[in-house]
Amino acid sequence: MILAAHQPQYLPWLGYFDKMARADRFVLLDTVQYKKNEWQNRNRIRATAGWQWLTVPVHARFPARFDEVEADATAAWRRKHAATLRQAYARAPHRDAILPPLERLLQRPLRRLAEINIEAIRLLADLLEVRTETILASTLSGIPEGPDERLIALCRRFGADSYLAGTGGRDYMDLEAWRRAGIEVIFQDFHGPVYDQGRPGFEANLSAVDFLMHCGPGPIARPAAELRAAA
Repeated sequence: MILAAHQPQYLPWLGYFDKMARADRFVLLDTVQYKKNEWQNRNRIRATAGWQWLTVPVHARFPARFDEVEADATAAWRRKHAATLRQAYARAPHRDAILPPLERLLQRPLRRLAEINIEAIRLLADLLEVRTETILASTLSGIPEGPDERLIALCRRFGADSYLAGTGGRDYMDLEAWRRAGIEVIFQDFHGPVYDQGRPGFEANLSAVDFLMHCGPGPIARPAAELRAAA
């Protein structure tokens, strides 16, 4: 059984959902420390001139646990994100299938950043036909805080004999600790599809929203004929 885990990012990129799809269970690490200026409260979409950020303004005291961070209720970020998506994808072929559920999500009165991100992840996973069971770390007890210790404990909790790590895990994971625990570490090797973004050139590693707007709902892995070559 393969387990994977990740912080709940805001409107994550396709690699996030590829990792989720390859696991039998996926733990959303909503109890880790919040990090400023990373992917936890922002992501990128394609705009007229390259890419641009969609950022959720937050109230956070450092250090703060992820599930304690609240979105700034005084800022009009929800309206701005919806307007930006409407403008950026006005001519996207699958706009009418993807934009309405995103707008409904943005209208929901969710206060905490973790809640917003988790609901966005579940929405995008559903559109990408990723059916992996997701578990919130905040619903579990007795999980240690150390990076490797936490993940090893999660694997043991769910009976996983393999852990699927991101490519960057090679730089910080204590692989000897995993060997002693008897759990195999598999490193993700994701190469996202190149598709027509409706503008010259191709911007890689954007939010999965961009892929869905242009390629429509369905699995990430599509027949080559369905993925139009980038201009």
